[in-house]
Amino acid sequence: MKYSHIIFDWDGTLMDSAAKIVSCMQHAAQRASLPIPSAENVHEIIGISLIPAIQQLFNLQGEQAKEVAQHYKEVFITTDQTPCPLFPKVQQTLHQLQKHCVLGVATGKARRGLERAFDATNSRQYFDTSICADEAESKPSPQMLEKLIAHWNVPASQVLMVGDTVYDMQMAEAIDMPRLGVSFGVHHEERLKQHNPVGILHHYDDLWSFITH
Repeated sequence: MKYSHIIFDWDGTLMDSAAKIVSCMQHAAQRASLPIPSAENVHEIIGISLIPAIQQLFNLQGEQAKEVAQHYKEVFITTDQTPCPLFPKVQQTLHQLQKHCVLGVATGKARRGLERAFDATNSRQYFDTSICADEAESKPSPQMLEKLIAHWNVPASQVLMVGDTVYDMQMAEAIDMPRLGVSFGVHHEERLKQHNPVGILHHYDDLWSFITH
C-alpha cells in the first residue's frame, strides 16, 4: 500500500451536498435581505468554515456574518429538503479501504453537522477519527491535517488527502502531504491540478488503483 492513512473531505468529496449548500445559502441571504448569490459564487466558498465562508461570499464582518450563519443553519436543519446522498460507490469503497488503511475526515462542517451526516448515511463506522471546522483553523490552513497526523503519529508522506476543492489541495500541499483531487465536486479539475495532486479521481471504483499502484 502506498499510504497507511487516508483523509477525506466531506462535502463534494464523499457527499453530494453542493446543491443543498447552495440552496441554503441563497435562502439565508434572502432572510438577511442580502443579494442572492449565484450557485457559482457559493461553490467558491464550499469547504471553508461557515463564518469565514459567509464573510468572503457577502463581504460581511462581525455580527452581520453571524446573523447570516444562523439563518443558514436554521434553513439547513429545519426547512430545506434538498437530498444529500453519498456519491455512487462511496459506501462500498470505504468498506474496502477500511480493511487496509486508517480513514479520517477533515471537513468544513461543524462537529454537529458532521455527526448528523454520519447518522444520515450510516458511515461513522468507517472512520477512525475526524476533525471539523469548530475544532481547527479553517481550510486552507493545514491545521486540520496537522492535528490528524499528530493524533496518528505518522508522517505526512504516509497519508493521502482526498478532496474536491483547491482548499483541500492547498492545505495538503502546505505540509507536503500527497493529495488526490476529485472531478465530481465543486472545483474544476484544472484548478485542482495547479496544486500537483497525485491524480484526479473520476469514479470511486478507481480509488483502489491510486493507493496500490
